[in-house]
Formats: sequence, structure tokens, C-alpha cells
Amino acid sequence: MTKPARTYLEQLQILKDRGLTVPDEPFALSCLIHHNYYRLSAYRFPFTQSAEPDQFLPGTTFTQVWDLYHFDRELRRLVIEACKRVEISVRSRWAYEFGHQLGPIAYLDNRHFTDPLIHARTLSRLYDEMNRGQEEFIKHHRKNLNMPWPPAWVMVEVATFGNISNLLGQTASPRIRQAVADTYSLDEKTFCSLFHHLSVVRNTAAHHCRFWNRRLAVTFQLPRKKPPHLWPNFSLCPQSGTGKERKVYNTLVLLVHLLQCIESSSHWPQRLVELLNQLAPSLYDDMGFPADWKRLPLWQPLIIGGTTA
Repeated sequence: MTKPARTYLEQLQILKDRGLTVPDEPFALSCLIHHNYYRLSAYRFPFTQSAEPDQFLPGTTFTQVWDLYHFDRELRRLVIEACKRVEISVRSRWAYEFGHQLGPIAYLDNRHFTDPLIHARTLSRLYDEMNRGQEEFIKHHRKNLNMPWPPAWVMVEVATFGNISNLLGQTASPRIRQAVADTYSLDEKTFCSLFHHLSVVRNTAAHHCRFWNRRLAVTFQLPRKKPPHLWPNFSLCPQSGTGKERKVYNTLVLLVHLLQCIESSSHWPQRLVELLNQLAPSLYDDMGFPADWKRLPLWQPLIIGGTTA
């Protein structure tokens, strides 16, 4: 190993030697102490020279790097919050439709799912989650009602995002899947693809990974026709080959749409726009935003509406 461990003062000096202006050294040292040099250094690239990524552009300050780090942290919080709302809504809708159309504990029958192996693994995880959680309502169904497996609308309360994604995506009945997707004015294939994507996005954000300019590994099927008003808001079609469809922008478009379906009075979309307004315009492209995004029909009302509490 050729790289020695560096003290916080040495780390700060490295940044200064590379051309970073540090107007408040105690603050910069505190950031290094609590957030790790290697973690923070990933946010330097928009401010470094293209031919020399270890050299900062003239005039770059530590504040600029820290502001981008802070923006990313707040973006992750908003995305996690939105994903939680979507998760609760979807598991509620799936349990309702599945329970009413097939029966309260029909989720135990692999005939109702497309892949028996995935279904068996999902049930195993669900059983572990019920045992690990020690929820009183699970104990009540087992002890007082003699139900080792509770009804679907009870079981989903302990299911993880990933297990709900598996249950929804593996449900064999297109009618059930479409009944859930109708809640959000989407085609069932598009919605199942999107929900799986959100399960990955949520895990990425929850594990504190750099998010704002990430190239997402799992994409989703864009809704071309249903609802018709969404298509003009997306950033470049997947066949463009630019990779923008793998950036976070298209995910944010769908999250705004889903939150508006779940709670029309939600302030989440406005809070997202307020956060986006804090980002330097030159950095929008790294997130996959089209140059005219503020004029697109999804965003324009949110921008015109101004800030909210």
C-alpha cells in the first residue's frame, strides 16, 4: 500500500495545494472530521479542470463543494420521503385488490404468481420479517386468531419495499396489477417497472450514496401514452444513447406525478423545486435535466406557484 493515512490538517492542505480556496478552515476541518475526505472529494469534479481532475478551477471555494454535498444530502431526504409515501400507497392498494379478488391469504399460493421460486423466496423473507419485527398485531393474529399467516392487508405492514415490489411485479393477474396502476393513471407494465426502479432508488438514497448525478443501474419503462401529459416532460428518449435517461431527472418527474396522485395537496413537489433552485444552473445537465425544464408543463405551475410552507 503506497498511500499513507493522512491527518485532517494534511487532508485540508492537499485540497489547498490543488487550488481550492478555503475561507473558513475550522469549518472545513469539521466537515472532514464528520464526513470523510474520500466521501467529500467525490463532489469536487464539477469544479475541477477537465484535463486535470485533481486541480480545481481558479476561484473554486470549499463552500461550493460543501453546498453541492449539502444539496445531495437534502435531495436524498426528499427522495426517500417520496418513496416511502409511494410504498405505503402501493402496498395498501395491492393488498386491497389482491385480498378482494383472490382472498385474504391467497398470497401464499404460488399459482397466483409468475415465478414459484421468487415467490418462495419472498415468502421466506416475509416470514423472517414477521418474526423479527415482533409486532403486536402479528402476535394477535397468531395467538388469538390462530393465523400463522395474517391477511394480505396485515402482512404488508411488515413487508419491505423490495418484497412489495416482488409481490406486485410477480402477481400473475394483469387485472390486479392494472387495478393498482390505475390509481396512478399508469399502464400496469410501466408501473411495475417504475416501482421496481423506485425500490432500487430508495435503497441507494437510504445508504447515503452520492445521488444527485448518479447513473442509475436500473431504469424503468417510460409512460408514452398513459397519462398523455407526462411524455413531454421526460429528458431525452432512451434510444438517444446519451445516458441521460439513466440520470435522476426522469425519476423525479415520476415521483412528482405519483405524489400528486396520492395527495394532491402535498407540498413535496414545491419543496423539490425550492431545493433545485439552490443548485447552480450549470449542474442541472449532470442530473439529466433538459435545458428548458422550467418551461415544461409538469414544472411550470410549481415554479409559478412559488414557495410553500
